[in-house]
Amino acid sequence: MLLSERVMQVRPSGVRKIFDLAAKVKNPINLSIGEPDFDIPVEIKEEGIKWIRAGFNKYTPSGGIPELREKLLHYIKGKGIICDDVIVTAGATGGILLSFLVTLNPGDEVIIPDPYFVLYEYQAILLGGKPVFIDTYPDFKLREEALRKAITKKTKAILINSPNNPTGAVYSKEELEMVVRVAREKDLLILSDDIYDKFVFEEGLRNNYLGQLYDKTLTIGGFSKTWGMTGWRLGFVAGPKEIIQSMVTNQQYVFSSINSIAQKAGLLALDYNTDALIEAYRRKRDLIYEGLKDKYEVEKPKGAYYIFPRVPGDDGDTFVERALEKNLFIIPGSVFSNRKSHVRISFAASEENVLKGVEILRSMV
Repeated sequence: MLLSERVMQVRPSGVRKIFDLAAKVKNPINLSIGEPDFDIPVEIKEEGIKWIRAGFNKYTPSGGIPELREKLLHYIKGKGIICDDVIVTAGATGGILLSFLVTLNPGDEVIIPDPYFVLYEYQAILLGGKPVFIDTYPDFKLREEALRKAITKKTKAILINSPNNPTGAVYSKEELEMVVRVAREKDLLILSDDIYDKFVFEEGLRNNYLGQLYDKTLTIGGFSKTWGMTGWRLGFVAGPKEIIQSMVTNQQYVFSSINSIAQKAGLLALDYNTDALIEAYRRKRDLIYEGLKDKYEVEKPKGAYYIFPRVPGDDGDTFVERALEKNLFIIPGSVFSNRKSHVRISFAASEENVLKGVEILRSMV
């Protein structure tokens, strides 16, 4: 066998499979894609073009250009998040990879609430760790009993994603305080994936961060969602100096350096307010929730841009195949979970397509 045992445990992403199918269909109603439907604001694009023309097209320092690291540190600390240093990464994805790379020993366990973003599981496996899942069904809340039960002598970290992909759940301050209480008691690291932090639709849940509560937190974020810069692959991780410095060292051997133009554009983006663009997602959230709640068992999403209904027969895989026949592209919940009873629907689409999708989904039950 030419392949390593680690990669033999990795299966192709079910999300990418749906993307590939969607690319072959004319005018699909695509409610599968996990990226904003708004374009990068013109001013940010122009800033990138300016630096291309200025010749800023070479390698950059492994930790990111100093001016962006300095501005990011100020930006993150401005949220009340405890951190000593920050590294610029190849998207939040690259940040999670480096976080695992420098903290996990072979066999170390990472606790992950289920449902979860698919790459958490496989990045942990690829770097010698073991994902351990805690069930949050049916209401997608964090429970102390389940968290404590999952902890063993091999537990190294807890990974929390709020707002959550795929459920749209936003954890309350009480839930976050519970996670911190357990982590502090057991001396565990917390990885906080805050990539959707600006997509919070309930006033009382805004500006709650694990990094505000615990100094052994790696706060992971990026420019893909808030500013629509998905293709520019620009992210960051902030946290304890020892960990961040190790990530800078190891980035030399993983990504070498980060997109130079994106970093310059990122400096401008941090000052660019996209709240009005994001606010439009509240209306789309309401449209899809109101359209489905009397037909499906579904929690109202409080953040991100996903809704995660339970489908008839608890077979999301078959349900997605039926939806494909109606030209509707959604993602089976089994991609994100040990259960297959739900489906993930993205409302990061035009209101027209959201309403068309709702009509099809209502017709399927």
